[in-house]
Amino acid sequence: RSVYDDQPNAHQKFMEKLDACIRNHDREIEKMCNFHHQGFVDAITELLKVRADAEKLKVQVTDTNRRLQDAGKEVIAQTEEIIRCRVQQRNITTVVEKLQLCLPVLEMYSKLKEQMSVKRYYSALKTMEQLENLYLPRVSQYRFCQIMMENLPKLREEIKEISMSDLKDFLESIRKHSDRIGETAMKQAQQQKTFSTALQKQNNVNYGRNMHLGRNRILESKNEITLKRTFEDEDEHDEEVLTAQDLVDFSPVYRCLHIYSVLGDGEIFENYYRKQRRKQARLVLQPQSSMHETVEGYRRYFSQIVGFFVVEDHILHVTQGLVTRTYTDELWNMALSKIIAVLRTHSSYCSDPDLVLELKNLIVVFADTLQGYGFPVNRLFDLLFEIRDQYNETLLKKWSGLFRDIFEADNYSPIPVANEEEYRIVISKFPFQDPELDKQSFPKKLPMSQSVPQIYMQVKEFIYASLKFSESLHRSSTEIDDMLRKSTNLLLTRTLSSCLQNLIKKPHIGLTELVQIIINTTHLEQACKYLEDFISNITNISQLTVHTARLYGLSTFKDARHAAEGEIYTKLNQKIDEFIQIADYDWTMSESDGRASGYLMDLINFLRSTFQVFTHLPGKVAQTACMSACQHLSMSLMQMLLDSELKQISMGAIQQFNLDVIQCELFASSEPVPGFQGDTLQLAFIDLRQLLDLFMVWDWSTYLADYGQATSKYLRVNPSTALTLLEKMKDSSKKNNIFAQFRKNDRDKQKLIETVVKQLRSLVNGMSQHT
Repeated sequence: RSVYDDQPNAHQKFMEKLDACIRNHDREIEKMCNFHHQGFVDAITELLKVRADAEKLKVQVTDTNRRLQDAGKEVIAQTEEIIRCRVQQRNITTVVEKLQLCLPVLEMYSKLKEQMSVKRYYSALKTMEQLENLYLPRVSQYRFCQIMMENLPKLREEIKEISMSDLKDFLESIRKHSDRIGETAMKQAQQQKTFSTALQKQNNVNYGRNMHLGRNRILESKNEITLKRTFEDEDEHDEEVLTAQDLVDFSPVYRCLHIYSVLGDGEIFENYYRKQRRKQARLVLQPQSSMHETVEGYRRYFSQIVGFFVVEDHILHVTQGLVTRTYTDELWNMALSKIIAVLRTHSSYCSDPDLVLELKNLIVVFADTLQGYGFPVNRLFDLLFEIRDQYNETLLKKWSGLFRDIFEADNYSPIPVANEEEYRIVISKFPFQDPELDKQSFPKKLPMSQSVPQIYMQVKEFIYASLKFSESLHRSSTEIDDMLRKSTNLLLTRTLSSCLQNLIKKPHIGLTELVQIIINTTHLEQACKYLEDFISNITNISQLTVHTARLYGLSTFKDARHAAEGEIYTKLNQKIDEFIQIADYDWTMSESDGRASGYLMDLINFLRSTFQVFTHLPGKVAQTACMSACQHLSMSLMQMLLDSELKQISMGAIQQFNLDVIQCELFASSEPVPGFQGDTLQLAFIDLRQLLDLFMVWDWSTYLADYGQATSKYLRVNPSTALTLLEKMKDSSKKNNIFAQFRKNDRDKQKLIETVVKQLRSLVNGMSQHT
């Protein structure tokens, strides 16, 4: 830098100095070369001397090398062979090591394929888990491992699909066979109940006191034996008794649950299972339209429901979390509401009491079965009380027909008994006691007709039928006693009472039949206390219990008897009207025939014979009927005189009419029915008697003078009645020519009649104004 930065001639000076320095160095080099030149020459000379020896040595070495190469070829070949073998050995060792790593993987994969082929899917998933986590990571660099890794998710999906398919097949299978499962469960529950009942009966010290239940229990035992034989016939080819759970292979559910749990989709599986089972529940709860027609329809319906919930209960207890108690309770409450609605609807169509009773028994078995599995069934027993009312209604309809048939077949005559055996047969059916009749010799007649013991036996049969429904309802004896008494009261107060009322109103029932009906109802009324004892013996509940209901048979039979009595009065009056209608008076006759009319004598003879039949009736009934008949006869005769269509009456007709009334009075005084005091019965004709006496004696002055006084001889003669009859006689006198030769007497009598008519008319007018 100083060369370029200094004065202008610095470069030239530098070059000059540099040349001088180079010349000095050249001189030093030349001195050194001159110093070593002799040594160099000596070295070259020595080399030239060695050259020939070197040629020899080369030839020798070449020859030696050739001979060595020839001699080493075999060694080289063996050495190369040794090298190759050692390489192979090393490779084999490496391969063995690698295969030892791969063999477990291949074995596990082979095991996986085998598990898949034999449908051990849960084990296959465990094998996959081991492959992924333990074996495949060791040999992940190999391509077959990568292929395996890619196949494992596909295998998992395949397992899920297969297990889901198996689950669907399982769900379809239990849907089809739920009735069989339920039938088996109900059979086992009933057998267990029968066994428990038998043990209880064996241990019951007081069992002998309830022998009156023998008939019902025998019937119940027969039903149970029949049902048991039915189930035994179904299983006669089975080697062993299978439970309801044994009929179902639950492995698809367990397998699917484990598979989905392992795959982390347990919640998805639970939701799917519950959703599908809810759908199946709705299908199971849907009844057939004709279910109410046969008991088999109800049996199949209950069996399907029981089968459904038996499966759910088993799933609940053997799996963890697939279904919960909350889920099953919710499902059961939904099902129970639907079941109750279905039973209410379909049971309302049942008109056969036997079918309703079978339905009740099925409901009891159904409820007991599900209660054994832990489901609450109180609402079902509450429903049975509703069905009990319907059962009672069907019984009432059935017994109404039975009562009608008994009444239609009755001859309404006292029961004849020819010997002691026939008498015992009758009193074995009906509690009849009459010491006076017992003293009579055979043959003799019992006062009631054949329908009385038949009605009594049918009432007992009704009580038995009601008891059949009350059994197995888990109710106390007091409640059963109350139910029996209420249903019996309905039978007496509604069904039997209605049949009696309809019977009494039938046209073909005559006076004799009505009298017998009154006698029959009297004996049935007396038998009500025996019915109460009968119910008490069945239920073992004393009648002295405060809450024990009483039978209303007394009022029922009293009402029927009163209706029969009223019908007797009505028919007597109708018969009297029939005789009155055939009366054929000659109202213009000049004088009477001197004897009573034929129709009236026939009427009186009819009344005498009729009242003789009334001897078996209570005294007041016969007296009332007799008094009613006489009053109606008196009224009818009075209406005949005062009939507006009758325009004129002669004195002879009045005399003839008086003869007829005299016969009526004689009939009344003959005491056709005992028990009347004095002339009580004759008072029925007092109005007619005073009216006819007034016209027969022609004592108008006394009548007009004493009118309105309590001591009047003609106190019962109404002025309007006398006026009406007198006007008819006045019209008859104008047309009568009997006094043609005594004109003056005729004129006097006519004037008298006109005078009395005027006075009577003034009395009638005065009474109207006063009113």
